[in-house]
Amino acid sequence: MGLEFYKGKKVLITGHTGFKGTWLAKILLDAGAKVSGLALDSETVPSLYDLTGIGQRIDESIFDIRDYGATLSIVRSRKPDIVFHMAAQPIVRVSYDEPVRTFQTNVMGTVNILDAVRRTESVRSFVNVTTDKVYLNEDNDTAFTEDMPLDGYDPYSNSKSCSELVTHSYRKSFFGDRQVSISTARAGNVIGGGDFSKDRIIPDCVRAALGRDEIIVRNPASIRPFQHVLDPLFAYLLIAEKQFGHKELEGAYNVGPEISDCISAGEITELFIKYWGHGLEWIDRSDGGPHEAGFLRLDCTKMKDTFGWKPVWDIKRAVEETVNWTKVYANGGDVVAEMEREIKEFMKDRGEKDV
Repeated sequence: MGLEFYKGKKVLITGHTGFKGTWLAKILLDAGAKVSGLALDSETVPSLYDLTGIGQRIDESIFDIRDYGATLSIVRSRKPDIVFHMAAQPIVRVSYDEPVRTFQTNVMGTVNILDAVRRTESVRSFVNVTTDKVYLNEDNDTAFTEDMPLDGYDPYSNSKSCSELVTHSYRKSFFGDRQVSISTARAGNVIGGGDFSKDRIIPDCVRAALGRDEIIVRNPASIRPFQHVLDPLFAYLLIAEKQFGHKELEGAYNVGPEISDCISAGEITELFIKYWGHGLEWIDRSDGGPHEAGFLRLDCTKMKDTFGWKPVWDIKRAVEETVNWTKVYANGGDVVAEMEREIKEFMKDRGEKDV
């Protein structure tokens, strides 16, 4: 998949100020899309969004997606062809501290954007980005498929399960006779340059490396489907493109790495230390915090069979490129140029893998 399809398309991203939203906006802008964004201000300091100056290149609106009136006004005024819904409260631990905000943002935010799309005739393709954590997880050795029950345990995971159900309800209730295709993408744990979030293993590694501290790992045995940010983003772009005008392709899709690349938090920390190369050390400091799933893997057969998609960078390459970006940042280098290099390398590797 090239990106020629997106040239001249009007694309709205909710959550464009976040880590994934910034990378997606960058890809689309460079492809010639007309990008608009709807989000709160970036929540981390530093933030990839601020470092890249993406806000100066898009038509952005900074407000809370929980505001239905504002959401409707923006979507109707922008008249997008395609909408990527990424706005969320995305942190499991925060969801325990702020369950009301988490459900309001992740559930009613989805209601608000879908209802705005319902009232906007221009939209032809909608992708709701959720998570691998939407499934009923009994921590056994199971790779989840899209037909398995949805019942996230913690407030974050459950709110995303609800977001899936909201999307399904809206698709059945309001879009059956409309030429707009609606899908959800259930992605794994994303890593990459510029993620400064709290309570995530790679950002924790980055902070420790930059501060020359020990890396604290809370749950070293927990297995996650880690993947570089470019892999799911190009999957979202593929879904949005292929379902544009083809409602038979809409649905729910798992987007994750190969099963062999699903590794533990301890193992990915070791990889980070290897590629960082300055004698970092990590310690196991389980803090008895709130429940989090110990085992997560995704079966992506449906995505592969429907679109011919496959993940491009394995876990080693994903960590290596994350370290590369971080070192450019740490040395005061050009992080935008580094993003462009990685995107170019990824697209090259993707083409070679397809061959």
